[in-house]
Amino acid sequence: DGFWLARWLRARGVEAHVIHPSSVAVSREHRRAKTDRLDTELLKRGFLGWLRGERGHCTMARVPTIAEEDAKRPNRERECLVGERTRIVNRMKGTLARLGIRNFKPTLRKSAERLATLHTPEGSPLPPNVLAELQRDMARLGFLICQIREIEEARQKRLEQEPETGPHAMVRLLARVVGVGIETADMLVHEVLSRPMRDRKAVARYAGLTGAPDESGAKRREQGLAKAGNARVRRGMIQLAWRFLLFQKQSALARWYQARTADARAGARKTMIVALARKLLIALWRFVTTGETLEGVVLRPAG
Repeated sequence: DGFWLARWLRARGVEAHVIHPSSVAVSREHRRAKTDRLDTELLKRGFLGWLRGERGHCTMARVPTIAEEDAKRPNRERECLVGERTRIVNRMKGTLARLGIRNFKPTLRKSAERLATLHTPEGSPLPPNVLAELQRDMARLGFLICQIREIEEARQKRLEQEPETGPHAMVRLLARVVGVGIETADMLVHEVLSRPMRDRKAVARYAGLTGAPDESGAKRREQGLAKAGNARVRRGMIQLAWRFLLFQKQSALARWYQARTADARAGARKTMIVALARKLLIALWRFVTTGETLEGVVLRPAG
């Protein structure tokens, strides 16, 4: 249901807290009983322990403002539209591939006009039902492209109108880092960097870029990433880490990664890229919040 109820209660003078659902300890029985009554009792015990100062019982989620939630919508909508655009393009290419046509690119400017002139390798035109289906796909594709362009133009206008205020200044500063595009900068700022974080560990935990050790007695095992945070930030940071190695080869972070993977296998390089993503996220957080410089990182001219 989101955070609307917590905001509604707080606006009326009620002290409201939102319990992080995955922080409540539950029974590890193979088949545990689960009803609304049992869940309410479980939440009540955890909440009372938290009120007594025993923070291990549960953790609280920060309630964002309506403006903070609304600021995330354009980037998330664009991500959704890009996914729909990719699905339509792949479906069109798959339909044409079944007829032996592989050189058609639906995203080109004059692809709609060229669609009617396509012929199969046998020399026959496209079947009428296939042509009608592809034309409808082209119409949907054009509509999606227009909507994506509208979102990008609106964001650019916001950045130009308020270049030095709040998150907009963070986006412009982060986009100066060579290898960081405006989309990545906008996503990182509104998803994580503009949030009030206690320290670097909280930043890494929010992105789910922390480890999950499994230790008992003499047994020591690492289960991999905890993946308990924002999946959008985690995915974007891992992609950015690979780009960072291409565009910032002389930076301190890139040299750190290269020194540890010079003679490593491909699997080790993939493991270390996660560590680089964590270090890079913390460095970018410090860069936009405290102004701490990124050692060896090339910046675009301010403008």
